[in-house]
Amino acid sequence: MLLASAVVVWEWLNEHGRWRPYSPAVSHHIEAVARAGPRAGGSVVLGQADSRLAPYIIDLQSMHQFRQDTGTIRPVRRSYYDPSSAPGKGVVWEWENDSGTWTPYDMDVGITIQRAYEKQHPWVDLSAIGFCYVIDFATMGQINRQTQRKRRVRRRLDMVYPLVSGTLPKSQSWPASPGAAAAPPVPACTCPQCLLVMSVKAAAGGPGTSTLQPRKAAPAPPAAPRPALPAAGPKAPDGVAAARGSLKPLAAQGGRRQAASTPALSSAGASGSPPGVGSGKGTRPSLGTLNRSHLQRLAIAQSRVLIASGVPTVPVKNLTGSSPVNPALAGITGILMSAAGLPVCLTRPPKLVLHPPPVSKSEIQSIPGISHSCRKTTKKQAKKGKTPEEVLKKYLQKVRHPPDEDCTICMERLSAPSGYKGPQPAVKPDLVGKLVKCSHAFHLHCLVAMYNNGNKDGSLQCPTCKTIYGVKTGTQPPGKMEYHIIPHALPGHADCKTIRIIYNIPPGVQGPEHPNPGKSFTARGFPRHCYLPDSEKGRKVLKLLLVAWDRRLIFAIGTSSTTGESDTVIWNEIHHKTEFGSNLTGHGYPDINYLDNVLAELAAQGITEESLAQEKD
Repeated sequence: MLLASAVVVWEWLNEHGRWRPYSPAVSHHIEAVARAGPRAGGSVVLGQADSRLAPYIIDLQSMHQFRQDTGTIRPVRRSYYDPSSAPGKGVVWEWENDSGTWTPYDMDVGITIQRAYEKQHPWVDLSAIGFCYVIDFATMGQINRQTQRKRRVRRRLDMVYPLVSGTLPKSQSWPASPGAAAAPPVPACTCPQCLLVMSVKAAAGGPGTSTLQPRKAAPAPPAAPRPALPAAGPKAPDGVAAARGSLKPLAAQGGRRQAASTPALSSAGASGSPPGVGSGKGTRPSLGTLNRSHLQRLAIAQSRVLIASGVPTVPVKNLTGSSPVNPALAGITGILMSAAGLPVCLTRPPKLVLHPPPVSKSEIQSIPGISHSCRKTTKKQAKKGKTPEEVLKKYLQKVRHPPDEDCTICMERLSAPSGYKGPQPAVKPDLVGKLVKCSHAFHLHCLVAMYNNGNKDGSLQCPTCKTIYGVKTGTQPPGKMEYHIIPHALPGHADCKTIRIIYNIPPGVQGPEHPNPGKSFTARGFPRHCYLPDSEKGRKVLKLLLVAWDRRLIFAIGTSSTTGESDTVIWNEIHHKTEFGSNLTGHGYPDINYLDNVLAELAAQGITEESLAQEKD
């Protein structure tokens, strides 16, 4: 049993394994339907609470969110929090992303921030819950402890999340606990989506107010590990990749009646709905027992409702081979079943293809124009300047009359002394300098502190526009990079072979340039296999990746955004394709923009074609 009184927050699982909260208004709507029990139909149309979520339906029986226009299915859960915490007071903490909009923190992070705020602490260090950020309440800023980058944060008031009292079960299943307060009857909604739902139920289960037969509740999804906070804007619930393991369990529920090449359109517990109330007739067949002719007539009739109401249709993909069910009919049937609250598998679950077929040593070829087939890195650092002041002197001009603007490092006016509160550099806090290329001005005090907190490799990166001065290097731990050609083509690149890159980094002990010197670090998932097309542009990308490897910029040590593990080897903002024959995770092919995107990411690290000439010199 949980607390006798709690607030309920409904959450969905994104593609990074993080539970993201629905807004208070949407949570109230979901909770109202959940408390109404099976008589409410077991389906929640989120567009009724937030028009931006119009494509989404939640099936409370399987605890999954279904997006009608893409077929994406994600787990949802019902979480309980103390009424005295942030969600119980309607307090929402948000951070400003790169597009200038505001993103709510995960619920546990927001609760931690609010707790420190209420105790009137000047700041709160989030490292205790796995994040390398500090929230400064005086400046209302979020500071990255590794990069010193600042973002604005804000605290706003919203609706209080729904309150429940009495006996609260640990289960997140539906219907809601009988001990919970009974909700008043929900009036019939007249929106097009609900009209469609009711018309489907009437057609499938008989006249009157028939209800769906409850199935066994799906087990609650496991708690996701806590990942690092995002560095860019959030991803909405409409991500293109379905949550891990969400499709197969749904497709496996209940009986399945399909030919070898027929797409799975199965429903759990398809034993027929009860007869309508007051109806003297026998039970009518459910959607799961209708034959093709009945299903086709129903689909044609309901398609008119769909077109008239503007409910989006579901694109049907991956339907290969012959089938007695027309793809369009399969798609429309999927919508009808989802509207009726039944779990749907619209297509065959695509197969994840991480690696190519086996390749013998004799089939592996070296890459023309690139010497050797392996690179190693050691702990040796790039050449450093004698002192931070000497390094900055090469890139700065002193400003005698500071402009009337903020220093973007400490957020104090340039006309006032630096507001940096850490270890004090040997520079006067009121001196101001301007970077020679981009002309952005900062306190010299702040720039020296930023340099001392970085890699101290003789380079400097403007915190405002990211212009790089000097040669930027990273903190990648020692390892090996192999590269060669294999005789297989990537999806979307049938006209060429494939470049395979194999990264291998062993676990070890962190050095002085790492977050926790002297502490051991892990290296999960190595060796990591990555793939490029063996085209002219693909070879260009490989050459630049070799420069990035030599400069120790491919990997870093930090907190994993997928597992939440700290002190582990992570990717360092240069995306790689790790799926050979599919693109289920977004890290595969086909992707027509990938090569251009990775070239832009390399350029952001100071690696361009000019870097190749510098390396030769």
